[in-house]
Amino acid sequence: MKRTKILATVGPASDSLEIIRELVSAGVNLFRLNFSHGSYEYHTKVLENIRQVSKELAITVGIMQDISGPKVRIGDIKETFKINSGDKITFVPNEIIGYQESVNSYVVSINYPDILAKVQVDEFIYLYDGMIRARVVETMPNLIAIVENHGILTSKKGVNFPNTAINIDVITKKDEKDIAWGVEHKVDFFAISFVQNKQDMIHARELLGSYDGKLIAKIEKFDAVQNIDEILDASDGIMVARGDLGIELPFYEIPIIQKMLIKKANERGMPVITATQMLLSMTQHERATRAEVSDVANAVLDGTDVVMLSEESAIGINPVNVVKTMSSIIEQTENIYPFAKQEDMKKDNSFDMIQASATKLADDIGAKAILALTSSGASAIKMARYRAKTPIFAFSINEETLAKLTISWGILPIATIEGEHKHNMYTTLFKTMKKLGILDMDGPYVATVGHPVRTIGLTNTINVLGRNEIEYYLNS
Repeated sequence: MKRTKILATVGPASDSLEIIRELVSAGVNLFRLNFSHGSYEYHTKVLENIRQVSKELAITVGIMQDISGPKVRIGDIKETFKINSGDKITFVPNEIIGYQESVNSYVVSINYPDILAKVQVDEFIYLYDGMIRARVVETMPNLIAIVENHGILTSKKGVNFPNTAINIDVITKKDEKDIAWGVEHKVDFFAISFVQNKQDMIHARELLGSYDGKLIAKIEKFDAVQNIDEILDASDGIMVARGDLGIELPFYEIPIIQKMLIKKANERGMPVITATQMLLSMTQHERATRAEVSDVANAVLDGTDVVMLSEESAIGINPVNVVKTMSSIIEQTENIYPFAKQEDMKKDNSFDMIQASATKLADDIGAKAILALTSSGASAIKMARYRAKTPIFAFSINEETLAKLTISWGILPIATIEGEHKHNMYTTLFKTMKKLGILDMDGPYVATVGHPVRTIGLTNTINVLGRNEIEYYLNS
């Protein structure tokens, strides 16, 4: 099985029951619902389709709700601006219809005017998602910037301030309603956009209330990179969102930042997603470029838990072909993956030591799989941190835990199992594996379980189970 997971964005090209079924069969582990688009009715239907497919195929599939956040945009303008290097753009604090003031001068407004007071002379402003670059030359009474390249500007295009800590609330009123929808519909993951610091993630978690949804911080602003350690402290995982990040920071720094972010997440045993333009050309073409193939492969080798598809699966000509392509790249790349990182990772306590020992034991004896019986998922996630060559089969007392493991490297969520004692749980476990056709009677398997069972964070027992033990439990 492939260890690196695939996250696919659902859109018009992939929202039907039939296509979702094909995508899961092709290798998708979890789906992204992009709340920058679509109604609640639309997303509810997509959610129902995903869960129906998951049930039909008996494959656990995760669901991530991507919260749109406060996208900064220019306001409406009267007509398309054909902007040249040396032109002047004036940003006014009041809402206006943008207009051309003279031959080389334009006047516009933005939807978050308070930001303008925070911008300093010689800082940059990027328009149209980075296509137009302008340097600030005056800030009073209005902010004036001089354009440094050519471009076309139309209404509602994105604005970035790559040198300015804009300090705005990253969760809008719309986002609050969207998160409430996610809690109601029990999505597994919430991706929070434009995170600046840990307070943004603390605020997001407050909105979840008592619901145990997992928070993914999208790292797409320069100040998020600066504050990455505190953001990791307040998050359950991160996304390397290379689109806006490539505007906020010099493009040539993005590969290095990607590796740094993945390494930090790996060290903490936290899932990390690598996103944006991974197989973008396949939105319109049947084959990926060589550069795209290398991009996916290098993200896998960097240690990412997940690679993400955006337009490719949402509006592309053949989403299933894209997923098959990505799966093939992952499988081939993992033939040279640097497994077995038990010695590389710091171990803070006995819990860490037990999970590291289980993975090393499994690799050393050539186990067919590690069988992780986990209440909260913590032990399985911790084992994934050590990147064992042996796959991890996860079993839990509840489906929610299994769904939250779909984002973690090397873990295959298998089934829910009941039982008050280890004996009963092993019996159910092996009978389930036999029914699913994934049981090798010769083994061996390395199993981890907590005693007493059902105690969260108390995995403290490792068993090696071969043919004799397997037959014993199957006949119990």
